[in-house]
Amino acid sequence: MGNVQEKPPGSGGGGGGRSDQATAGSGTRSREKPPTHGAPQREVANGTQRDNNTTGGQEERGSPAVDTSYLDAPAGALPPHLARLKNEGNHLFKHGQFGDAIEKYTQAIDGCAEAGIDSAEDLCILYSNRAACNLKVGNSTDCIQDCTKITKMLIEQDGPGWRENLPEIPNVPQSIQQQHREKPVSVEVAQARAARAAQEEVRRKEARFTLLKREGNDLVKKGLFQEALEKYSECLTLKPDECALYTNRAICLLKLNYFEEAKQDCDSALQMEPGNKKAFYRRALAYKGLQDYLSASSDLQEVLQLDPNVREAEQELEVVTGLLRQSLMDSNVHTPRV
Repeated sequence: MGNVQEKPPGSGGGGGGRSDQATAGSGTRSREKPPTHGAPQREVANGTQRDNNTTGGQEERGSPAVDTSYLDAPAGALPPHLARLKNEGNHLFKHGQFGDAIEKYTQAIDGCAEAGIDSAEDLCILYSNRAACNLKVGNSTDCIQDCTKITKMLIEQDGPGWRENLPEIPNVPQSIQQQHREKPVSVEVAQARAARAAQEEVRRKEARFTLLKREGNDLVKKGLFQEALEKYSECLTLKPDECALYTNRAICLLKLNYFEEAKQDCDSALQMEPGNKKAFYRRALAYKGLQDYLSASSDLQEVLQLDPNVREAEQELEVVTGLLRQSLMDSNVHTPRV
C-alpha cells in the first residue's frame, strides 16, 4: 500500500496534477485527452480518488510557478503582513532592485507605526536595510537619516555596546552589482538624483549658514566686530534676503565707524521689513555719525512710534535733538548778513 508520490509513472490512473509524473510512461494519456466538461479531473491512488484541477495542472505543465515561499518566512516579531513586506524587500535588494526594495521597507516601517509595533530590533533591521538601499542608489541624505534613527534606538536599547549587535547587510552578487551599474539611467531616475542633489546642496548651505551666523553673533559678544562683519558678509552670500543679517552687520559697521555702509544695510533691511525697529534705530545712529541729525531724529521718532517703550531711542533722541539745535545755531552764526 502506498500513496500517489510513491507510485511509478506508468501505473494507476496517471494523474494530471504533477508535472513530473505527466512526462513519463503512459501517464501522458491524461494530458492528451483532457476532460471535455467543467468538472474537476479525479486522480486515483490505491483505489482512492483525489480532486485535481485540470486547468491548474495545465498551467503548471506550461510554465513552472514562481517560488514565493520566501515571503512567508518569519521575520522577528513582525506580524505576517509586515513580514512579507520585509522579505520582499530583501528579495528585491538581493536582485539589485534597490528602488523597489526601498518602497517595501518604507511600507513595513510605516506599517509598524500604524500597528503600534515598537520592537527596536525589528525596526533597526528595517531602517538598516533601507539605509543600505539608499546608499546603493546614491541617496546619501536619506541614508544618513535612517542611520541616525538606528543609532538612537540601538543606544537606548543596548547602550555603548550597540555596534556589536548590528545585523549583517544582505550580500549582493557581483554579477547583479555589475548589471545595476551598467543599466541605463531612466529619465525618472535622473530627475530623482538631480532632486536629491539639489536637496543635499540646500541642506549643506543651511548648515553652513547657521554655523556662520552663530560664529558672527559670538564674535559680536566678544567685541570682535571686524571678524563678525566678515562672518555676516559670508552669510549674505548664502541668504541675501535674510533681514536680520543686515541689521546685525550694521552693528559691526557702526562700531567700526563705517556709517555710510551701516546706513545702506539698514536701508536694505527696511526694504524687506518696513516696520523693523532695529533697522530704524541703527540707521538713526548711522545718520548721527554722518552728522545728519534731522534724519537721525526722524528715524528715532519712528522707533518710538512703533514702540514707545524703547528707552534707548528716547535717550538718543534727546542727544540728537541737542546736536540738531546746536548745528542750527552754528549755521546761523556763520551765515553772512545781506
